[in-house]
Amino acid sequence: MGHAPDLPMPLPDLAGLVRSAAPGAWRASLLALAWISLSGLVLLLLRLEFTFGAAPRLGPPAAAEGAAPGGSAVQPPQQPGVGAMLRLVIPAYNEAANIAACLTAAMASHSPGVPWELVVVDDGSDDATSELAAGVLAQADPEAGRSERLLAAGPRPAGERWCGKNWPASRAAALAWPPGDPADQWLLFIDADVRLGPWALAAALAEARRSGADLLSLAPRLQCGCLAEWLVQPIVATLLGLGFPMARSNDPNDPTAFAAGPFMLFRRSAYEAIGGHGAIPDAVVEDLTLARRIKASGHRLRYLLGVDLLDLRMYRDWPSLWEGWTKNWFLGVDRDLIRALGSMAVVLQLFSVPWLLLALAPWAGGWGLAGPALIAITLQLLLRLWSRWRFGVPLRFWWLAGVGGLVIGAIVPASIWKTLTGRGWTWRGRSLAEGGTAIADPGA
Repeated sequence: MGHAPDLPMPLPDLAGLVRSAAPGAWRASLLALAWISLSGLVLLLLRLEFTFGAAPRLGPPAAAEGAAPGGSAVQPPQQPGVGAMLRLVIPAYNEAANIAACLTAAMASHSPGVPWELVVVDDGSDDATSELAAGVLAQADPEAGRSERLLAAGPRPAGERWCGKNWPASRAAALAWPPGDPADQWLLFIDADVRLGPWALAAALAEARRSGADLLSLAPRLQCGCLAEWLVQPIVATLLGLGFPMARSNDPNDPTAFAAGPFMLFRRSAYEAIGGHGAIPDAVVEDLTLARRIKASGHRLRYLLGVDLLDLRMYRDWPSLWEGWTKNWFLGVDRDLIRALGSMAVVLQLFSVPWLLLALAPWAGGWGLAGPALIAITLQLLLRLWSRWRFGVPLRFWWLAGVGGLVIGAIVPASIWKTLTGRGWTWRGRSLAEGGTAIADPGA
């Protein structure tokens, strides 16, 4: 009995399979997701413009070359009192990639109108941070009207838990001050990844003195270099702007408080009244903690856009970005699980879902689904165009916003896990797990 000839197996009808698995209710759900993303992005753009269009923005003096349109002009400096002084402090731990450029920019600053000193505090770096800092400081102009010093933070006190830059910052603050009024003596803390513009010190000090601020913090212009930064940083900057609105932070009757850690200018009397960094040794997010303590104690907080005065590049590669945001995310929402998961859901919905729906559209809704998905993606482009218009952020890799949303979708649960368990919870390789806390009690 002969065998029937072998017949080629038909290829599966993938489109048919998807259609059969996607009944009307399922397709309607996908369409609803598309319209939620679209509507959310419209609201996001409107909210950003409403929030930042009128946000206070500090710029260089109006007469200075390169003064930004719309930047507030710096008033003529007040006459300094006896002993008036500004101390610029740069805590540094393994900052060999940043410290020379940071110091070079700081040393090119115009006079802030009072005597000032530049203090670099090396927090036990095991790279070339100290040597590089010493080399730059050795080239300082003796006629510049300031002093410079490189300080070794030394070991932390036995039996005490100090996180991040709290120990080196407290060491710099404890240095001797000249006789005078501490209300006109100032402590400015910046990070080594900050690049000050030439007018930053003068503008910030003049504004703090004019407004009576006890803590003046400036939001820097965000700089990105590697792909990981372009995926994540523009989205995070958007969330921070909405989560900590400037108007509420600047309202003395509103308990909301926020400060940008890369640039925090304290009136010495206020800093000492709240105990400074020494009062919050185990606070991991020390900038938010200090801002809350300043406001809760009745002192004045001022938080302004400083994008015309300083630049910030937070992370130079994927490992440091992952370590940094998994360290901070859960703490930034006060260890609130609902808020953390909610922020993740919002990011995925606004930035990743439209791209996913566009990919599914040929099999699950056609142009009825592709249309709103494409509009939502266009709104993502408009969001980046808005960022370029307002803050000069380039458009690079805007079309990878969906991937960026997925990365943040991984960062949030990792941050929750690390913070709650302490496993892998580090910053620059130093463990934060042994008693590190998120936010100190603002009323403490």
